[in-house]
Amino acid sequence: MKNDKDLKLIAPNFKMGKVNLDALIPREDFEVKEENKINLGASINTIDVNGLKANSLFYAILRKPDFQRETNEWEPKKIVGLIESFINGDLIPSLILWHSSGDYIFAIDGAHRLSAILAWINDDYGDGAISKAFFENIPEEQSKIAEQTRNLVNNRVGPYGQYELASTSPKSILPSIVKNSRLLAIRAFPLQWVAGNAEKAEQSFLTINQEATPINPTEKKLIESRHKPNCIAARAIRRSGTGHQYWSHFEEDKQNRIKQIAKEINDLIFVPPYKTPVKSLEFPIAGNQNSGSSLSVILNFVNISNGINPQKESEIKDDKTGDDTLIYLEKCKKMAQRIRSTESFSLGLHPAIYLYSKEGNYKPVSLYALIDFTSELEKNKELIKKFIDFREKFEKVIFDYDYFIPQIVRKHRSGMKAYPFIKDFYISIIKGLSDKKDEAAIIQELVKDEKFNYLTTNPKLEQQDDEETSRDFSVSAKSAIVIKEAIENALRCKICKGLIDSKSITIDHIQRKSEGGLGIIDNGQIAHPYCNTTYKN
Repeated sequence: MKNDKDLKLIAPNFKMGKVNLDALIPREDFEVKEENKINLGASINTIDVNGLKANSLFYAILRKPDFQRETNEWEPKKIVGLIESFINGDLIPSLILWHSSGDYIFAIDGAHRLSAILAWINDDYGDGAISKAFFENIPEEQSKIAEQTRNLVNNRVGPYGQYELASTSPKSILPSIVKNSRLLAIRAFPLQWVAGNAEKAEQSFLTINQEATPINPTEKKLIESRHKPNCIAARAIRRSGTGHQYWSHFEEDKQNRIKQIAKEINDLIFVPPYKTPVKSLEFPIAGNQNSGSSLSVILNFVNISNGINPQKESEIKDDKTGDDTLIYLEKCKKMAQRIRSTESFSLGLHPAIYLYSKEGNYKPVSLYALIDFTSELEKNKELIKKFIDFREKFEKVIFDYDYFIPQIVRKHRSGMKAYPFIKDFYISIIKGLSDKKDEAAIIQELVKDEKFNYLTTNPKLEQQDDEETSRDFSVSAKSAIVIKEAIENALRCKICKGLIDSKSITIDHIQRKSEGGLGIIDNGQIAHPYCNTTYKN
């Protein structure tokens, strides 16, 4: 058995990512109507490993609430630590369960603890048979973390399969595993039960989880508003239309359309996957799909794309048919395409300029501002013309002064409050450029404006001091070097001279076809879709 110091031997590039165990306990609606009510009788007080195998009777009826946060918050060493504690008989908090009026048992508290043991028993750390059936397509990052976790568990504890063999073939198994298998035979999770109906169980869930690991505002909103179209749309986009079907009560045709559009949106905003250190300018527009904040980013993306006023979000009605969810998804899809795609109306806004810092760090607030900004451009034909006219210079200004964005966020104390001011910041720059002012004059005038007079032009305030004293390049420094070099040599639209992303390249006739232009190499140039189809004409 190995210790934590052996992580680099097990996985040389080991990163403490989060392990996705969300598939191991199926979700179910608390309010599901069951015809046959069973009598629980005397509740069991413990559950052992035999009851947690995929083919066990207990596992067959085990569920977690459909609104439960994703079971993906634990790092590999925390999972192996829980398994070790379980085998050794260390004190583990009781699982809190609720028996529904039908045939299901819901995990009210302890889903992560239970999932860690389920992962070990069923050899599924987010990439096994259960997870493959649930997710359909396992992301590369999820697979890598799963394999790292499996290696760590196998070296520290040993595969569960060997514990089973220890009773019949002890001579072929390590003595330490044979010894631990005898301990495992008498280990079990202690259970507590919540009494009452679905409403009481849901309240217990909220109370317990708020007191333990507090539910963040997004998770709480998704729980309380789980039948609203914006929340259903966000969950569909998060898993590319796979995983638990929060839209399963809609008609089949609408279910299929929701899954299809959600997958299209997911591809638009999360492909290519985000990787560090940065090796190219290939960035997703919504950051890391597997980060803890991705669901919040997606929900905000849905809301802003649909013009939802945060003050009136509570007025959104539940979606009983799926029609509203489809409307929300279609608007999100169009917005994602407008930001970056080859659709004729796409501006092809390069993520490296608009959505990431010079060090390659994703800025969610910049996505919210970009949605607001593109919506403004779509409504204002004069503004969009000025934007294209001065796009090259505009992008240089916002790249040179990208450190203004965190200053704006700090001023307004949250990204959701700050993003309209970032949009105004962009529009002020365009106005200055259209008035024939240079970059220095625009910034000088901007910081005198009452709306932005708190901004400082000292970029040092946004940098980490330790990077200037270290002899080794940090991940941020490596990324910054790549981004700087890549932007200096990046492809540009031949019409507006702005940066052009690989997912937004169209081929334009220099001499129009209507004027006799031929489809030959010398008559072709790369261009943004909107520049090619609308601005040029």
